[in-house]
Amino acid sequence: MAVVESAATVTLDERLVADEPSVVVSSLQRRRASEEVIAAVDRIGELTRQRAALVEEGNAARAERKALSPKIGTLLKAGDEAGAAALKEDVAKASEVAGAADAKVEEVEAERGRLFATLPNLLDSRTPDGADEEANVILSEWAPDGYGELRDGLTWHDELATALGGLDLEAAPPAQAAAKLSGSRFAVLRGGVARMERALASLFLDLHTGERDNHHHPPGTCETREHGYVETSVPLLVGAEALQGTGQLPKFQEDLASTSLPFPEPSGSPPPQVPLTNLHAGEILDEAALPISYVGATPCFRAEAGSAGRDTRGLFRQHQFLKVELVKICTPEQSDAQHQALVEHAERCLRALQLPYRKVLLCAGDIGFSARLCYDLEVWLPGQGRYREISSCSNCGSFQARRMGLRYRPAPDGSGKKRKPEFCHTLNGSGLAVGRALVAVLENYQNADGSVTVPEALRPYMGGLEVISAE
Repeated sequence: MAVVESAATVTLDERLVADEPSVVVSSLQRRRASEEVIAAVDRIGELTRQRAALVEEGNAARAERKALSPKIGTLLKAGDEAGAAALKEDVAKASEVAGAADAKVEEVEAERGRLFATLPNLLDSRTPDGADEEANVILSEWAPDGYGELRDGLTWHDELATALGGLDLEAAPPAQAAAKLSGSRFAVLRGGVARMERALASLFLDLHTGERDNHHHPPGTCETREHGYVETSVPLLVGAEALQGTGQLPKFQEDLASTSLPFPEPSGSPPPQVPLTNLHAGEILDEAALPISYVGATPCFRAEAGSAGRDTRGLFRQHQFLKVELVKICTPEQSDAQHQALVEHAERCLRALQLPYRKVLLCAGDIGFSARLCYDLEVWLPGQGRYREISSCSNCGSFQARRMGLRYRPAPDGSGKKRKPEFCHTLNGSGLAVGRALVAVLENYQNADGSVTVPEALRPYMGGLEVISAE
């Protein structure tokens, strides 16, 4: 049974930052963090020492007040009004000192909290060094039997889908439906292309929840109920506290879509890992309940699109996108095995679709803010002639759990004595990004006549349709 408590105020191990700042600084330097962020470590140390001194000062003043207060009555009974008046002044001064110390502690805590929020997660020792994606390590590559060499120079997905009558973008006259409705970086899908998007989300959810019937299984994927995730539908809008819990705030404030709806600090949700992970914020879970595995499919929104002129073509990076997200909450001892399982679950989605892909270990300069260790799955796109990310599978350790106050109580020791709660580990990954999976299927399954073959795994979800042709 879970116990709800208030959220934690720090994002990294407080003792580690105070006692071993060099460990934190080393991780920040590997991440190529700014000098401002690195300087925050020393400032946190200063503030921690200030806080300790202020707490001691306040406690001493309260102790003095407590000791002096009873003496006032004694002096008054003895008729020593002057002595009593002097003690009253001393008590008032002690109260003033205690109040001032408490107020200063609040100021120090507020600054510490702001600085802690700017510090990214500590890197795992297995995360390789490197400044950017060029230093990422390719761990493995996979392609279906008989696929041959990776194809290149084929038609892009946007041209294919538009010719099939299944895509309207702002740059796709004469319809320009998306531009009329919402402006740039939105799309309208129709017909077989829209059905394929829905089919992809359904396939992924069924794979992860194990709800597929045997006739839904493509060749070589006969396992049922193996992934074991609980399908969960969550709100599209989340508040600032939830975004802080998973690390989107304050660093990625400008990337978030927002709304003016009249409830506290709502925001258009980024990938559903935010609400899924925050489902247990502030709770103490029983160890026996772990690991917990959630999967959800939601539309997501982001203000940023195009990355300074990159990825502005087609469906690859838009303001609105559909994603199936995997989230795991576990103990530190379960963390590595659960991370590997999550990566394998995302890989099985690609294998079910028979799409060539590779697994990449992200380097220190390319890994996300909240992650300590991260594997990307990159799918081959014949139109672009390159691998592109379709899933990012992160082990966040206790970083997010500290931010949101998510803990578990270990099982009693051998003598039956209760043990202190510890922070959970949280993991997340795309399983998969549906829009990017649609891009990959369109480009990899295109035919010379402009039609697109429907992958065998998707046909049960599309009424047995085998080929999408121009309408």
